[in-house]
Amino acid sequence: SPPQDGSDDIEDVSLFDADDDVSRRSKKSKIRHPVASFFHLFFRVSAIVVYLLCELLTSSFIACMVTIILLLSCDFWAVKNVTGRLMVGLRWWNQVDDDGRSHWVFEARKVAAQGGKTSSEAESRIFWLGLITCPMIWVIFAFSALFSFKVKWLAVVVMGVVLQGANLYGYIRCKVGSRKNLTSMATSYLGKQFLRQ
Repeated sequence: SPPQDGSDDIEDVSLFDADDDVSRRSKKSKIRHPVASFFHLFFRVSAIVVYLLCELLTSSFIACMVTIILLLSCDFWAVKNVTGRLMVGLRWWNQVDDDGRSHWVFEARKVAAQGGKTSSEAESRIFWLGLITCPMIWVIFAFSALFSFKVKWLAVVVMGVVLQGANLYGYIRCKVGSRKNLTSMATSYLGKQFLRQ
């Protein structure tokens, strides 16, 4: 009878530990800011959908252009000022000092040693997936407009590339650090790849 109790105790402990791991994973993957996550993707995807369906829905180029640029502007503002800060703890901005010189500031939230408020893995994936994928789609649209000679749409597509590319660049700088860190990381990565070959 005692050996069975011992094995039952071991099984109970292992199941308890497994439950702890599952609860830890669910806490990490839980979306803490569902409204921010929704609007992070809503404006981006809406601008792409309007661009794709615009000629089918209306014949007015001006209405389409204004709608797409408004959606892109709302996306730029929301990502730069709200979703980046809430979802991944990053923010960037430009400030002008008293001498009139412009300074770019890139910040990342410091993680507390006691396990303070950090962003969840699910929110981080949503943020970076939307931030990287959508500018790539706008670049594809730019080449498509250029090679199909749709010059009037090229201005709209360039706005998409510029606005979403600026946010992507700003958040990569926030994540990686200063420009020196970015170039040193790229140099070390290329050096490692060269040594591997």
